[in-house]
Amino acid sequence: MTQSYHALALYSGGLDSILAMKTVLDQGLRVLGLHFCSPFFGHPDKIGHWQRIYNLEIRPVDVHQEFIDILRQGPRFGYGKVLNPCVDCKITMLSHAKSLLDQYGARFLISGEVLGQRPMSQRRDTLNLISKQADVRDLLLRPLCAGHLPSTPMEEEGLVDRSRLHSISGRGRKDQLRLAETYGLTEIPTPAGGCLLAEQESAKRFWPVLTRIPEPSPRDFALANMSRQYWNDGLWMMVGRNKANNDALARMAQAEDLLFKTADVQGPLALGRRKPGIIWTEEDIRRAATFVAGFTAKKRPPGQTPLVRVASSGQSRTLECPAESPSETGWTEFTWDRTKQEKQDWINANSPS
Repeated sequence: MTQSYHALALYSGGLDSILAMKTVLDQGLRVLGLHFCSPFFGHPDKIGHWQRIYNLEIRPVDVHQEFIDILRQGPRFGYGKVLNPCVDCKITMLSHAKSLLDQYGARFLISGEVLGQRPMSQRRDTLNLISKQADVRDLLLRPLCAGHLPSTPMEEEGLVDRSRLHSISGRGRKDQLRLAETYGLTEIPTPAGGCLLAEQESAKRFWPVLTRIPEPSPRDFALANMSRQYWNDGLWMMVGRNKANNDALARMAQAEDLLFKTADVQGPLALGRRKPGIIWTEEDIRRAATFVAGFTAKKRPPGQTPLVRVASSGQSRTLECPAESPSETGWTEFTWDRTKQEKQDWINANSPS
């Protein structure tokens, strides 16, 4: 039988979410942390560690496809500075958490938001918007900044003692660090947000997957965040940086994918993604093989013809690559400047006239 709790908390692993849970637990209430996991955030492998060092109960919640859908459709409430759809993200998590209340017998939700801490998602008007859109106005308690907000039904009914909540605001962390000391936290998380969509390096990897791969899957985004990434129009190839990278690519490859490996000298493994709707012609395959051969050009004696083994669907063959320069094959890395321009073009095209 599922244990019952008074509240479900959004638990990111950051200091604010820890303190929000501790504040309510300190009132003798039972709280379960929900750690949402998507291709862009979440560390289910750390849950056991968090439970031990913070003495919290935490469960992982899989929202991989939900967040892929948000990005593919375009976030309703816009992007942050990079590709982070922070407002849509919080609405989605709260809506999902609300759907789990009955399963855990819980009465209300907890979030570690602090008024004024983040310019996009934690302004007063945005906090109100999030509560309204997620339909949790009478269910959501924000313990760290409750003193700046209207009282909730949980406080008015006496389930939660409002006098023991906090009035933290702004972008500083002094109040949180003092509170962490009060609770005896021995490990203080760094203030990083932890979302890959807020990082330019990751965003430039994710954007072409979103815009060029039909029906992108969680596996696609996992592949996008590893090794070197190259694109040739709608074709996608990743090249390993080292043995560990090569091994990871081999494990992640599906039967229909193309695996390229130099046969005449030692070199990296490359994976060409092949899915329904993505067609590799024979010329595409040969150009990709030539590009892969270019990574080992210095290892090859003058005049030696590059050989690249190509494997897919249980079959393999070896191609002789021409002396063509790899730079002429059409394969290039996606840059942040290009991502930023395409993102802006998408926003302009989809903005109300």
